[in-house]
Parts: sequence; structure tokens; C-alpha cells
Amino acid sequence: MRMYDVIAKKRDGGALSPQEIGFAVNGYVRGDVPDYQMSALLMAIYLRGMTAQETACLTEVMARSGEWVDLGAIEGVKVDKHSTGGVGDKTTLIAGPIAAACGARVAKMSGRGLGHTGGTLDKIEAIPGARVDLSREEFVRQVNEIGIAVIGQSADLAPADKLLYALRDVTATVSSIPLIASSVMSKKLACGADGILLDVKVGSGAFMKTPQDALALAREMVSIGRAHGRRCAALVTDMSQPLGRMVGNALEVREAVETLQGRGPADLTHECVALAANMLRLAGRGDAAACEAMAQKALADGSALAKLRAMIAAQGGDARVADDPSLLRAAPKSAEVRAGRSGWLAAMDTERIGTAAVLLGAGREKKDDAIDPGAGLCVLKKPGDAVQKGDVLAVLYAGSEARLRAGEEAYRAALAFANEPQPQRPLVYARVDETGAVHETAQNE
Repeated sequence: MRMYDVIAKKRDGGALSPQEIGFAVNGYVRGDVPDYQMSALLMAIYLRGMTAQETACLTEVMARSGEWVDLGAIEGVKVDKHSTGGVGDKTTLIAGPIAAACGARVAKMSGRGLGHTGGTLDKIEAIPGARVDLSREEFVRQVNEIGIAVIGQSADLAPADKLLYALRDVTATVSSIPLIASSVMSKKLACGADGILLDVKVGSGAFMKTPQDALALAREMVSIGRAHGRRCAALVTDMSQPLGRMVGNALEVREAVETLQGRGPADLTHECVALAANMLRLAGRGDAAACEAMAQKALADGSALAKLRAMIAAQGGDARVADDPSLLRAAPKSAEVRAGRSGWLAAMDTERIGTAAVLLGAGREKKDDAIDPGAGLCVLKKPGDAVQKGDVLAVLYAGSEARLRAGEEAYRAALAFANEPQPQRPLVYARVDETGAVHETAQNE
């Protein structure tokens, strides 16, 4: 078999066989296939697409390129949740404990933030003493004992994905639905969960900018999960504005705690209940109505907050944070961003708001950058809100005046104003069920 022939076949619109996909991907991981040939194949895939069978095969080859996690020692149905990335997306810290409080086994391996999106591991490490480097034995024991654990992904997990993503990033082949779907799902399959809920973001702060593209990606990933015998569903959710009000690691932990205390923003609370209810459905805990009722009850009676408290303690953190978020680190400097005109806040470029958080010190531009756990921002006005000149739009937090100035400039550039109210986007657009069927749920709540 020759790599030249594999490239030519895909260039001409042919469907690659499992043997051809394995030859190309495994050869690239071993170093037998050079960058220029793999780049050519990626571009051919970008232009010609892949069938569902090809995408499922590519996903498995990538997943099998490294460690394959066996969670068989965890009792019951193991569920995981994956977000495609957003700004202010602290849902794992809320939906995970809710699902665990209702009897699901939440075994989650997460990543760090890079660019304008935040990472769950960075948020957990903003809690004094909290660890995300648990051993596999500690991970299994914690899920069995308290129902939830969140740890970092092993460096050996789907190494083919890391190599291919780095190449896609410099060859203009990132925005291909088969390549995105196989990248996400290769890691999720390798993590070993029985049920996988996908939170596919759409809007100015997401990779997918239109509901149509987000829905296509959601269906592709659910199809891959089904092809590999996993229970998989997806929600398409809005990222045209930050989720909740806090953006930044310690700030988002604080907001997660407040939400579990019943004091969170309406949009964040609604989305986390929806995510938790769908995790419970994948865990076989009941139908849609029963699972939503269970999630609402766990939020109201404090049992979800108790799960977060137990998780923090089990992972070495200061569990008092679950009752007193003021114990979290705060940035030494802050500044208010005030409106220069009256009117209505019409829209936000959420990616720019994520960039503002990075400039304040809350995120990374390169993977080795240090972050300031206390840096970030609190959004006080969101699209649809009336604004009077001089109103506080946001409060910024940073370690220096220079960072505050850079963050304010980026934040102001993200806002668009109008003279009258503008129609707002829904929080949840659609649900893709385990069969791939789409259920429209677009509504504002």
C-alpha cells in the first residue's frame, strides 16, 4: 500500500477503506508518513468529506493509537459530558454534581483552556489544594465512593489526535466536520465512559458559528458514538454571549457554587439542569420528565452542592469553598467598564470577550503560559438589556493596571449597541437523541 494512492483516492472522491485509514494514521504516528503527505490527505478530506463509515473508522484508529481506558472497575453506568468550548462555560462543575447526586456515575477526563475558551482543569485548580492528577486507582475509587471525579487526560490518550490537530492547525483544515468529530470522539471513546453527552456550542464564542453547522457536527458525533456501541446524545446550545456572568477560573468556581446554592443566573441554571437531565437519561435513570425532575430536586435540596463539596475534598481541595466562595483567590486590581451611550446592548462578540479574559491573565495564548486564577471579568449587562450612559457594563479583575487596560480595550470592542431592543437567540436550539433524530427545543427560558 502506498500513501500516494490513498491521497489520490480521496482526492478523486473515493471512500477510504479501514485498512487505508489505518495505514495513513498509524504510519503518521510512527513517523513513516511525512507531514507533506498527511497534509495532502487532510486537505483532500477537507474538500471531499468522508462517509459516516469512514469517519467512524478514523475515530477508532485515532482512539486506538494510544491508551484505551478501562472503567470496568467502576460500578454502574459511567457517563461523561463534553463541551466543544466556550466562554464562561463552567457547566461541568454544576451539571456533574447534579447528575452524581441523582445516582449517575460521572467519570470525567477534562482538558485545559487554550485561546479564548476556558478549561475545566484550570477552574478546579483555582480551588486551594485541589488536584487533577489523580492516579487511575484513585479515580476509580473516588467515582465508586462519591459518584464523581474530574481529572486530567493522560498524555497517552489518542496521541494521533494531538499530532493530526497540530497539522490541521497550520494547514487550514481545522473546519472540517468529519475531522472535528473524529478529534472529539476519539478522546471520548478512549476515556471509556458508557454514555457520552455532547454540548455543542454555537455562536460568536464557539467554533461553529451557525446552528446548521453545529447541528451537523452534533449528528456526526452521535453517529460515531452509536457506531461504537456507546450511548450518546447531544444538545446544541448558545454561545453568542458568555454563559452566566463570570469569566475566569476562580470567578467561575464562585458562580458554580452560587448556582448550586440556588442563586445562579437563570441562563446558566437552565442549561446545567438540561445537561444533567440528559446525562441521567444516558445513565438509564428515567425518561425526560423524570430526569429533569430529579435534577431540579437535587439542585433545590442541596444534594448537588454536597456532591461538589465531597469532590473537592476527595481531590485534596479546601471543601469550605463550597459554602464560602470568598475563600477563592481574588485578583488585586479591578476596574469598572461603563457605558458611553444609552440604548440597548444588541450583541456581543463572545470570542473577543474570551480574548479580554486572556489579556486580563485568566487564559493562555500558548499551552505553556501561566494563568492568574483570580483574573477575569463579571458581565453585568448582556444582549437584550437596556443601558443608560454611565451604567456599569462589566467589572474586570487582573494583577496589574496594564492588564486592566488591555482587557477593557478588548471588552469594549466586543460590544454592539442599538437604539431599540433586538431579538435574542435561544439557550438550547435542539437535542440529537441516541438514534440521531433531531428534536427542536429552541426557546428562551
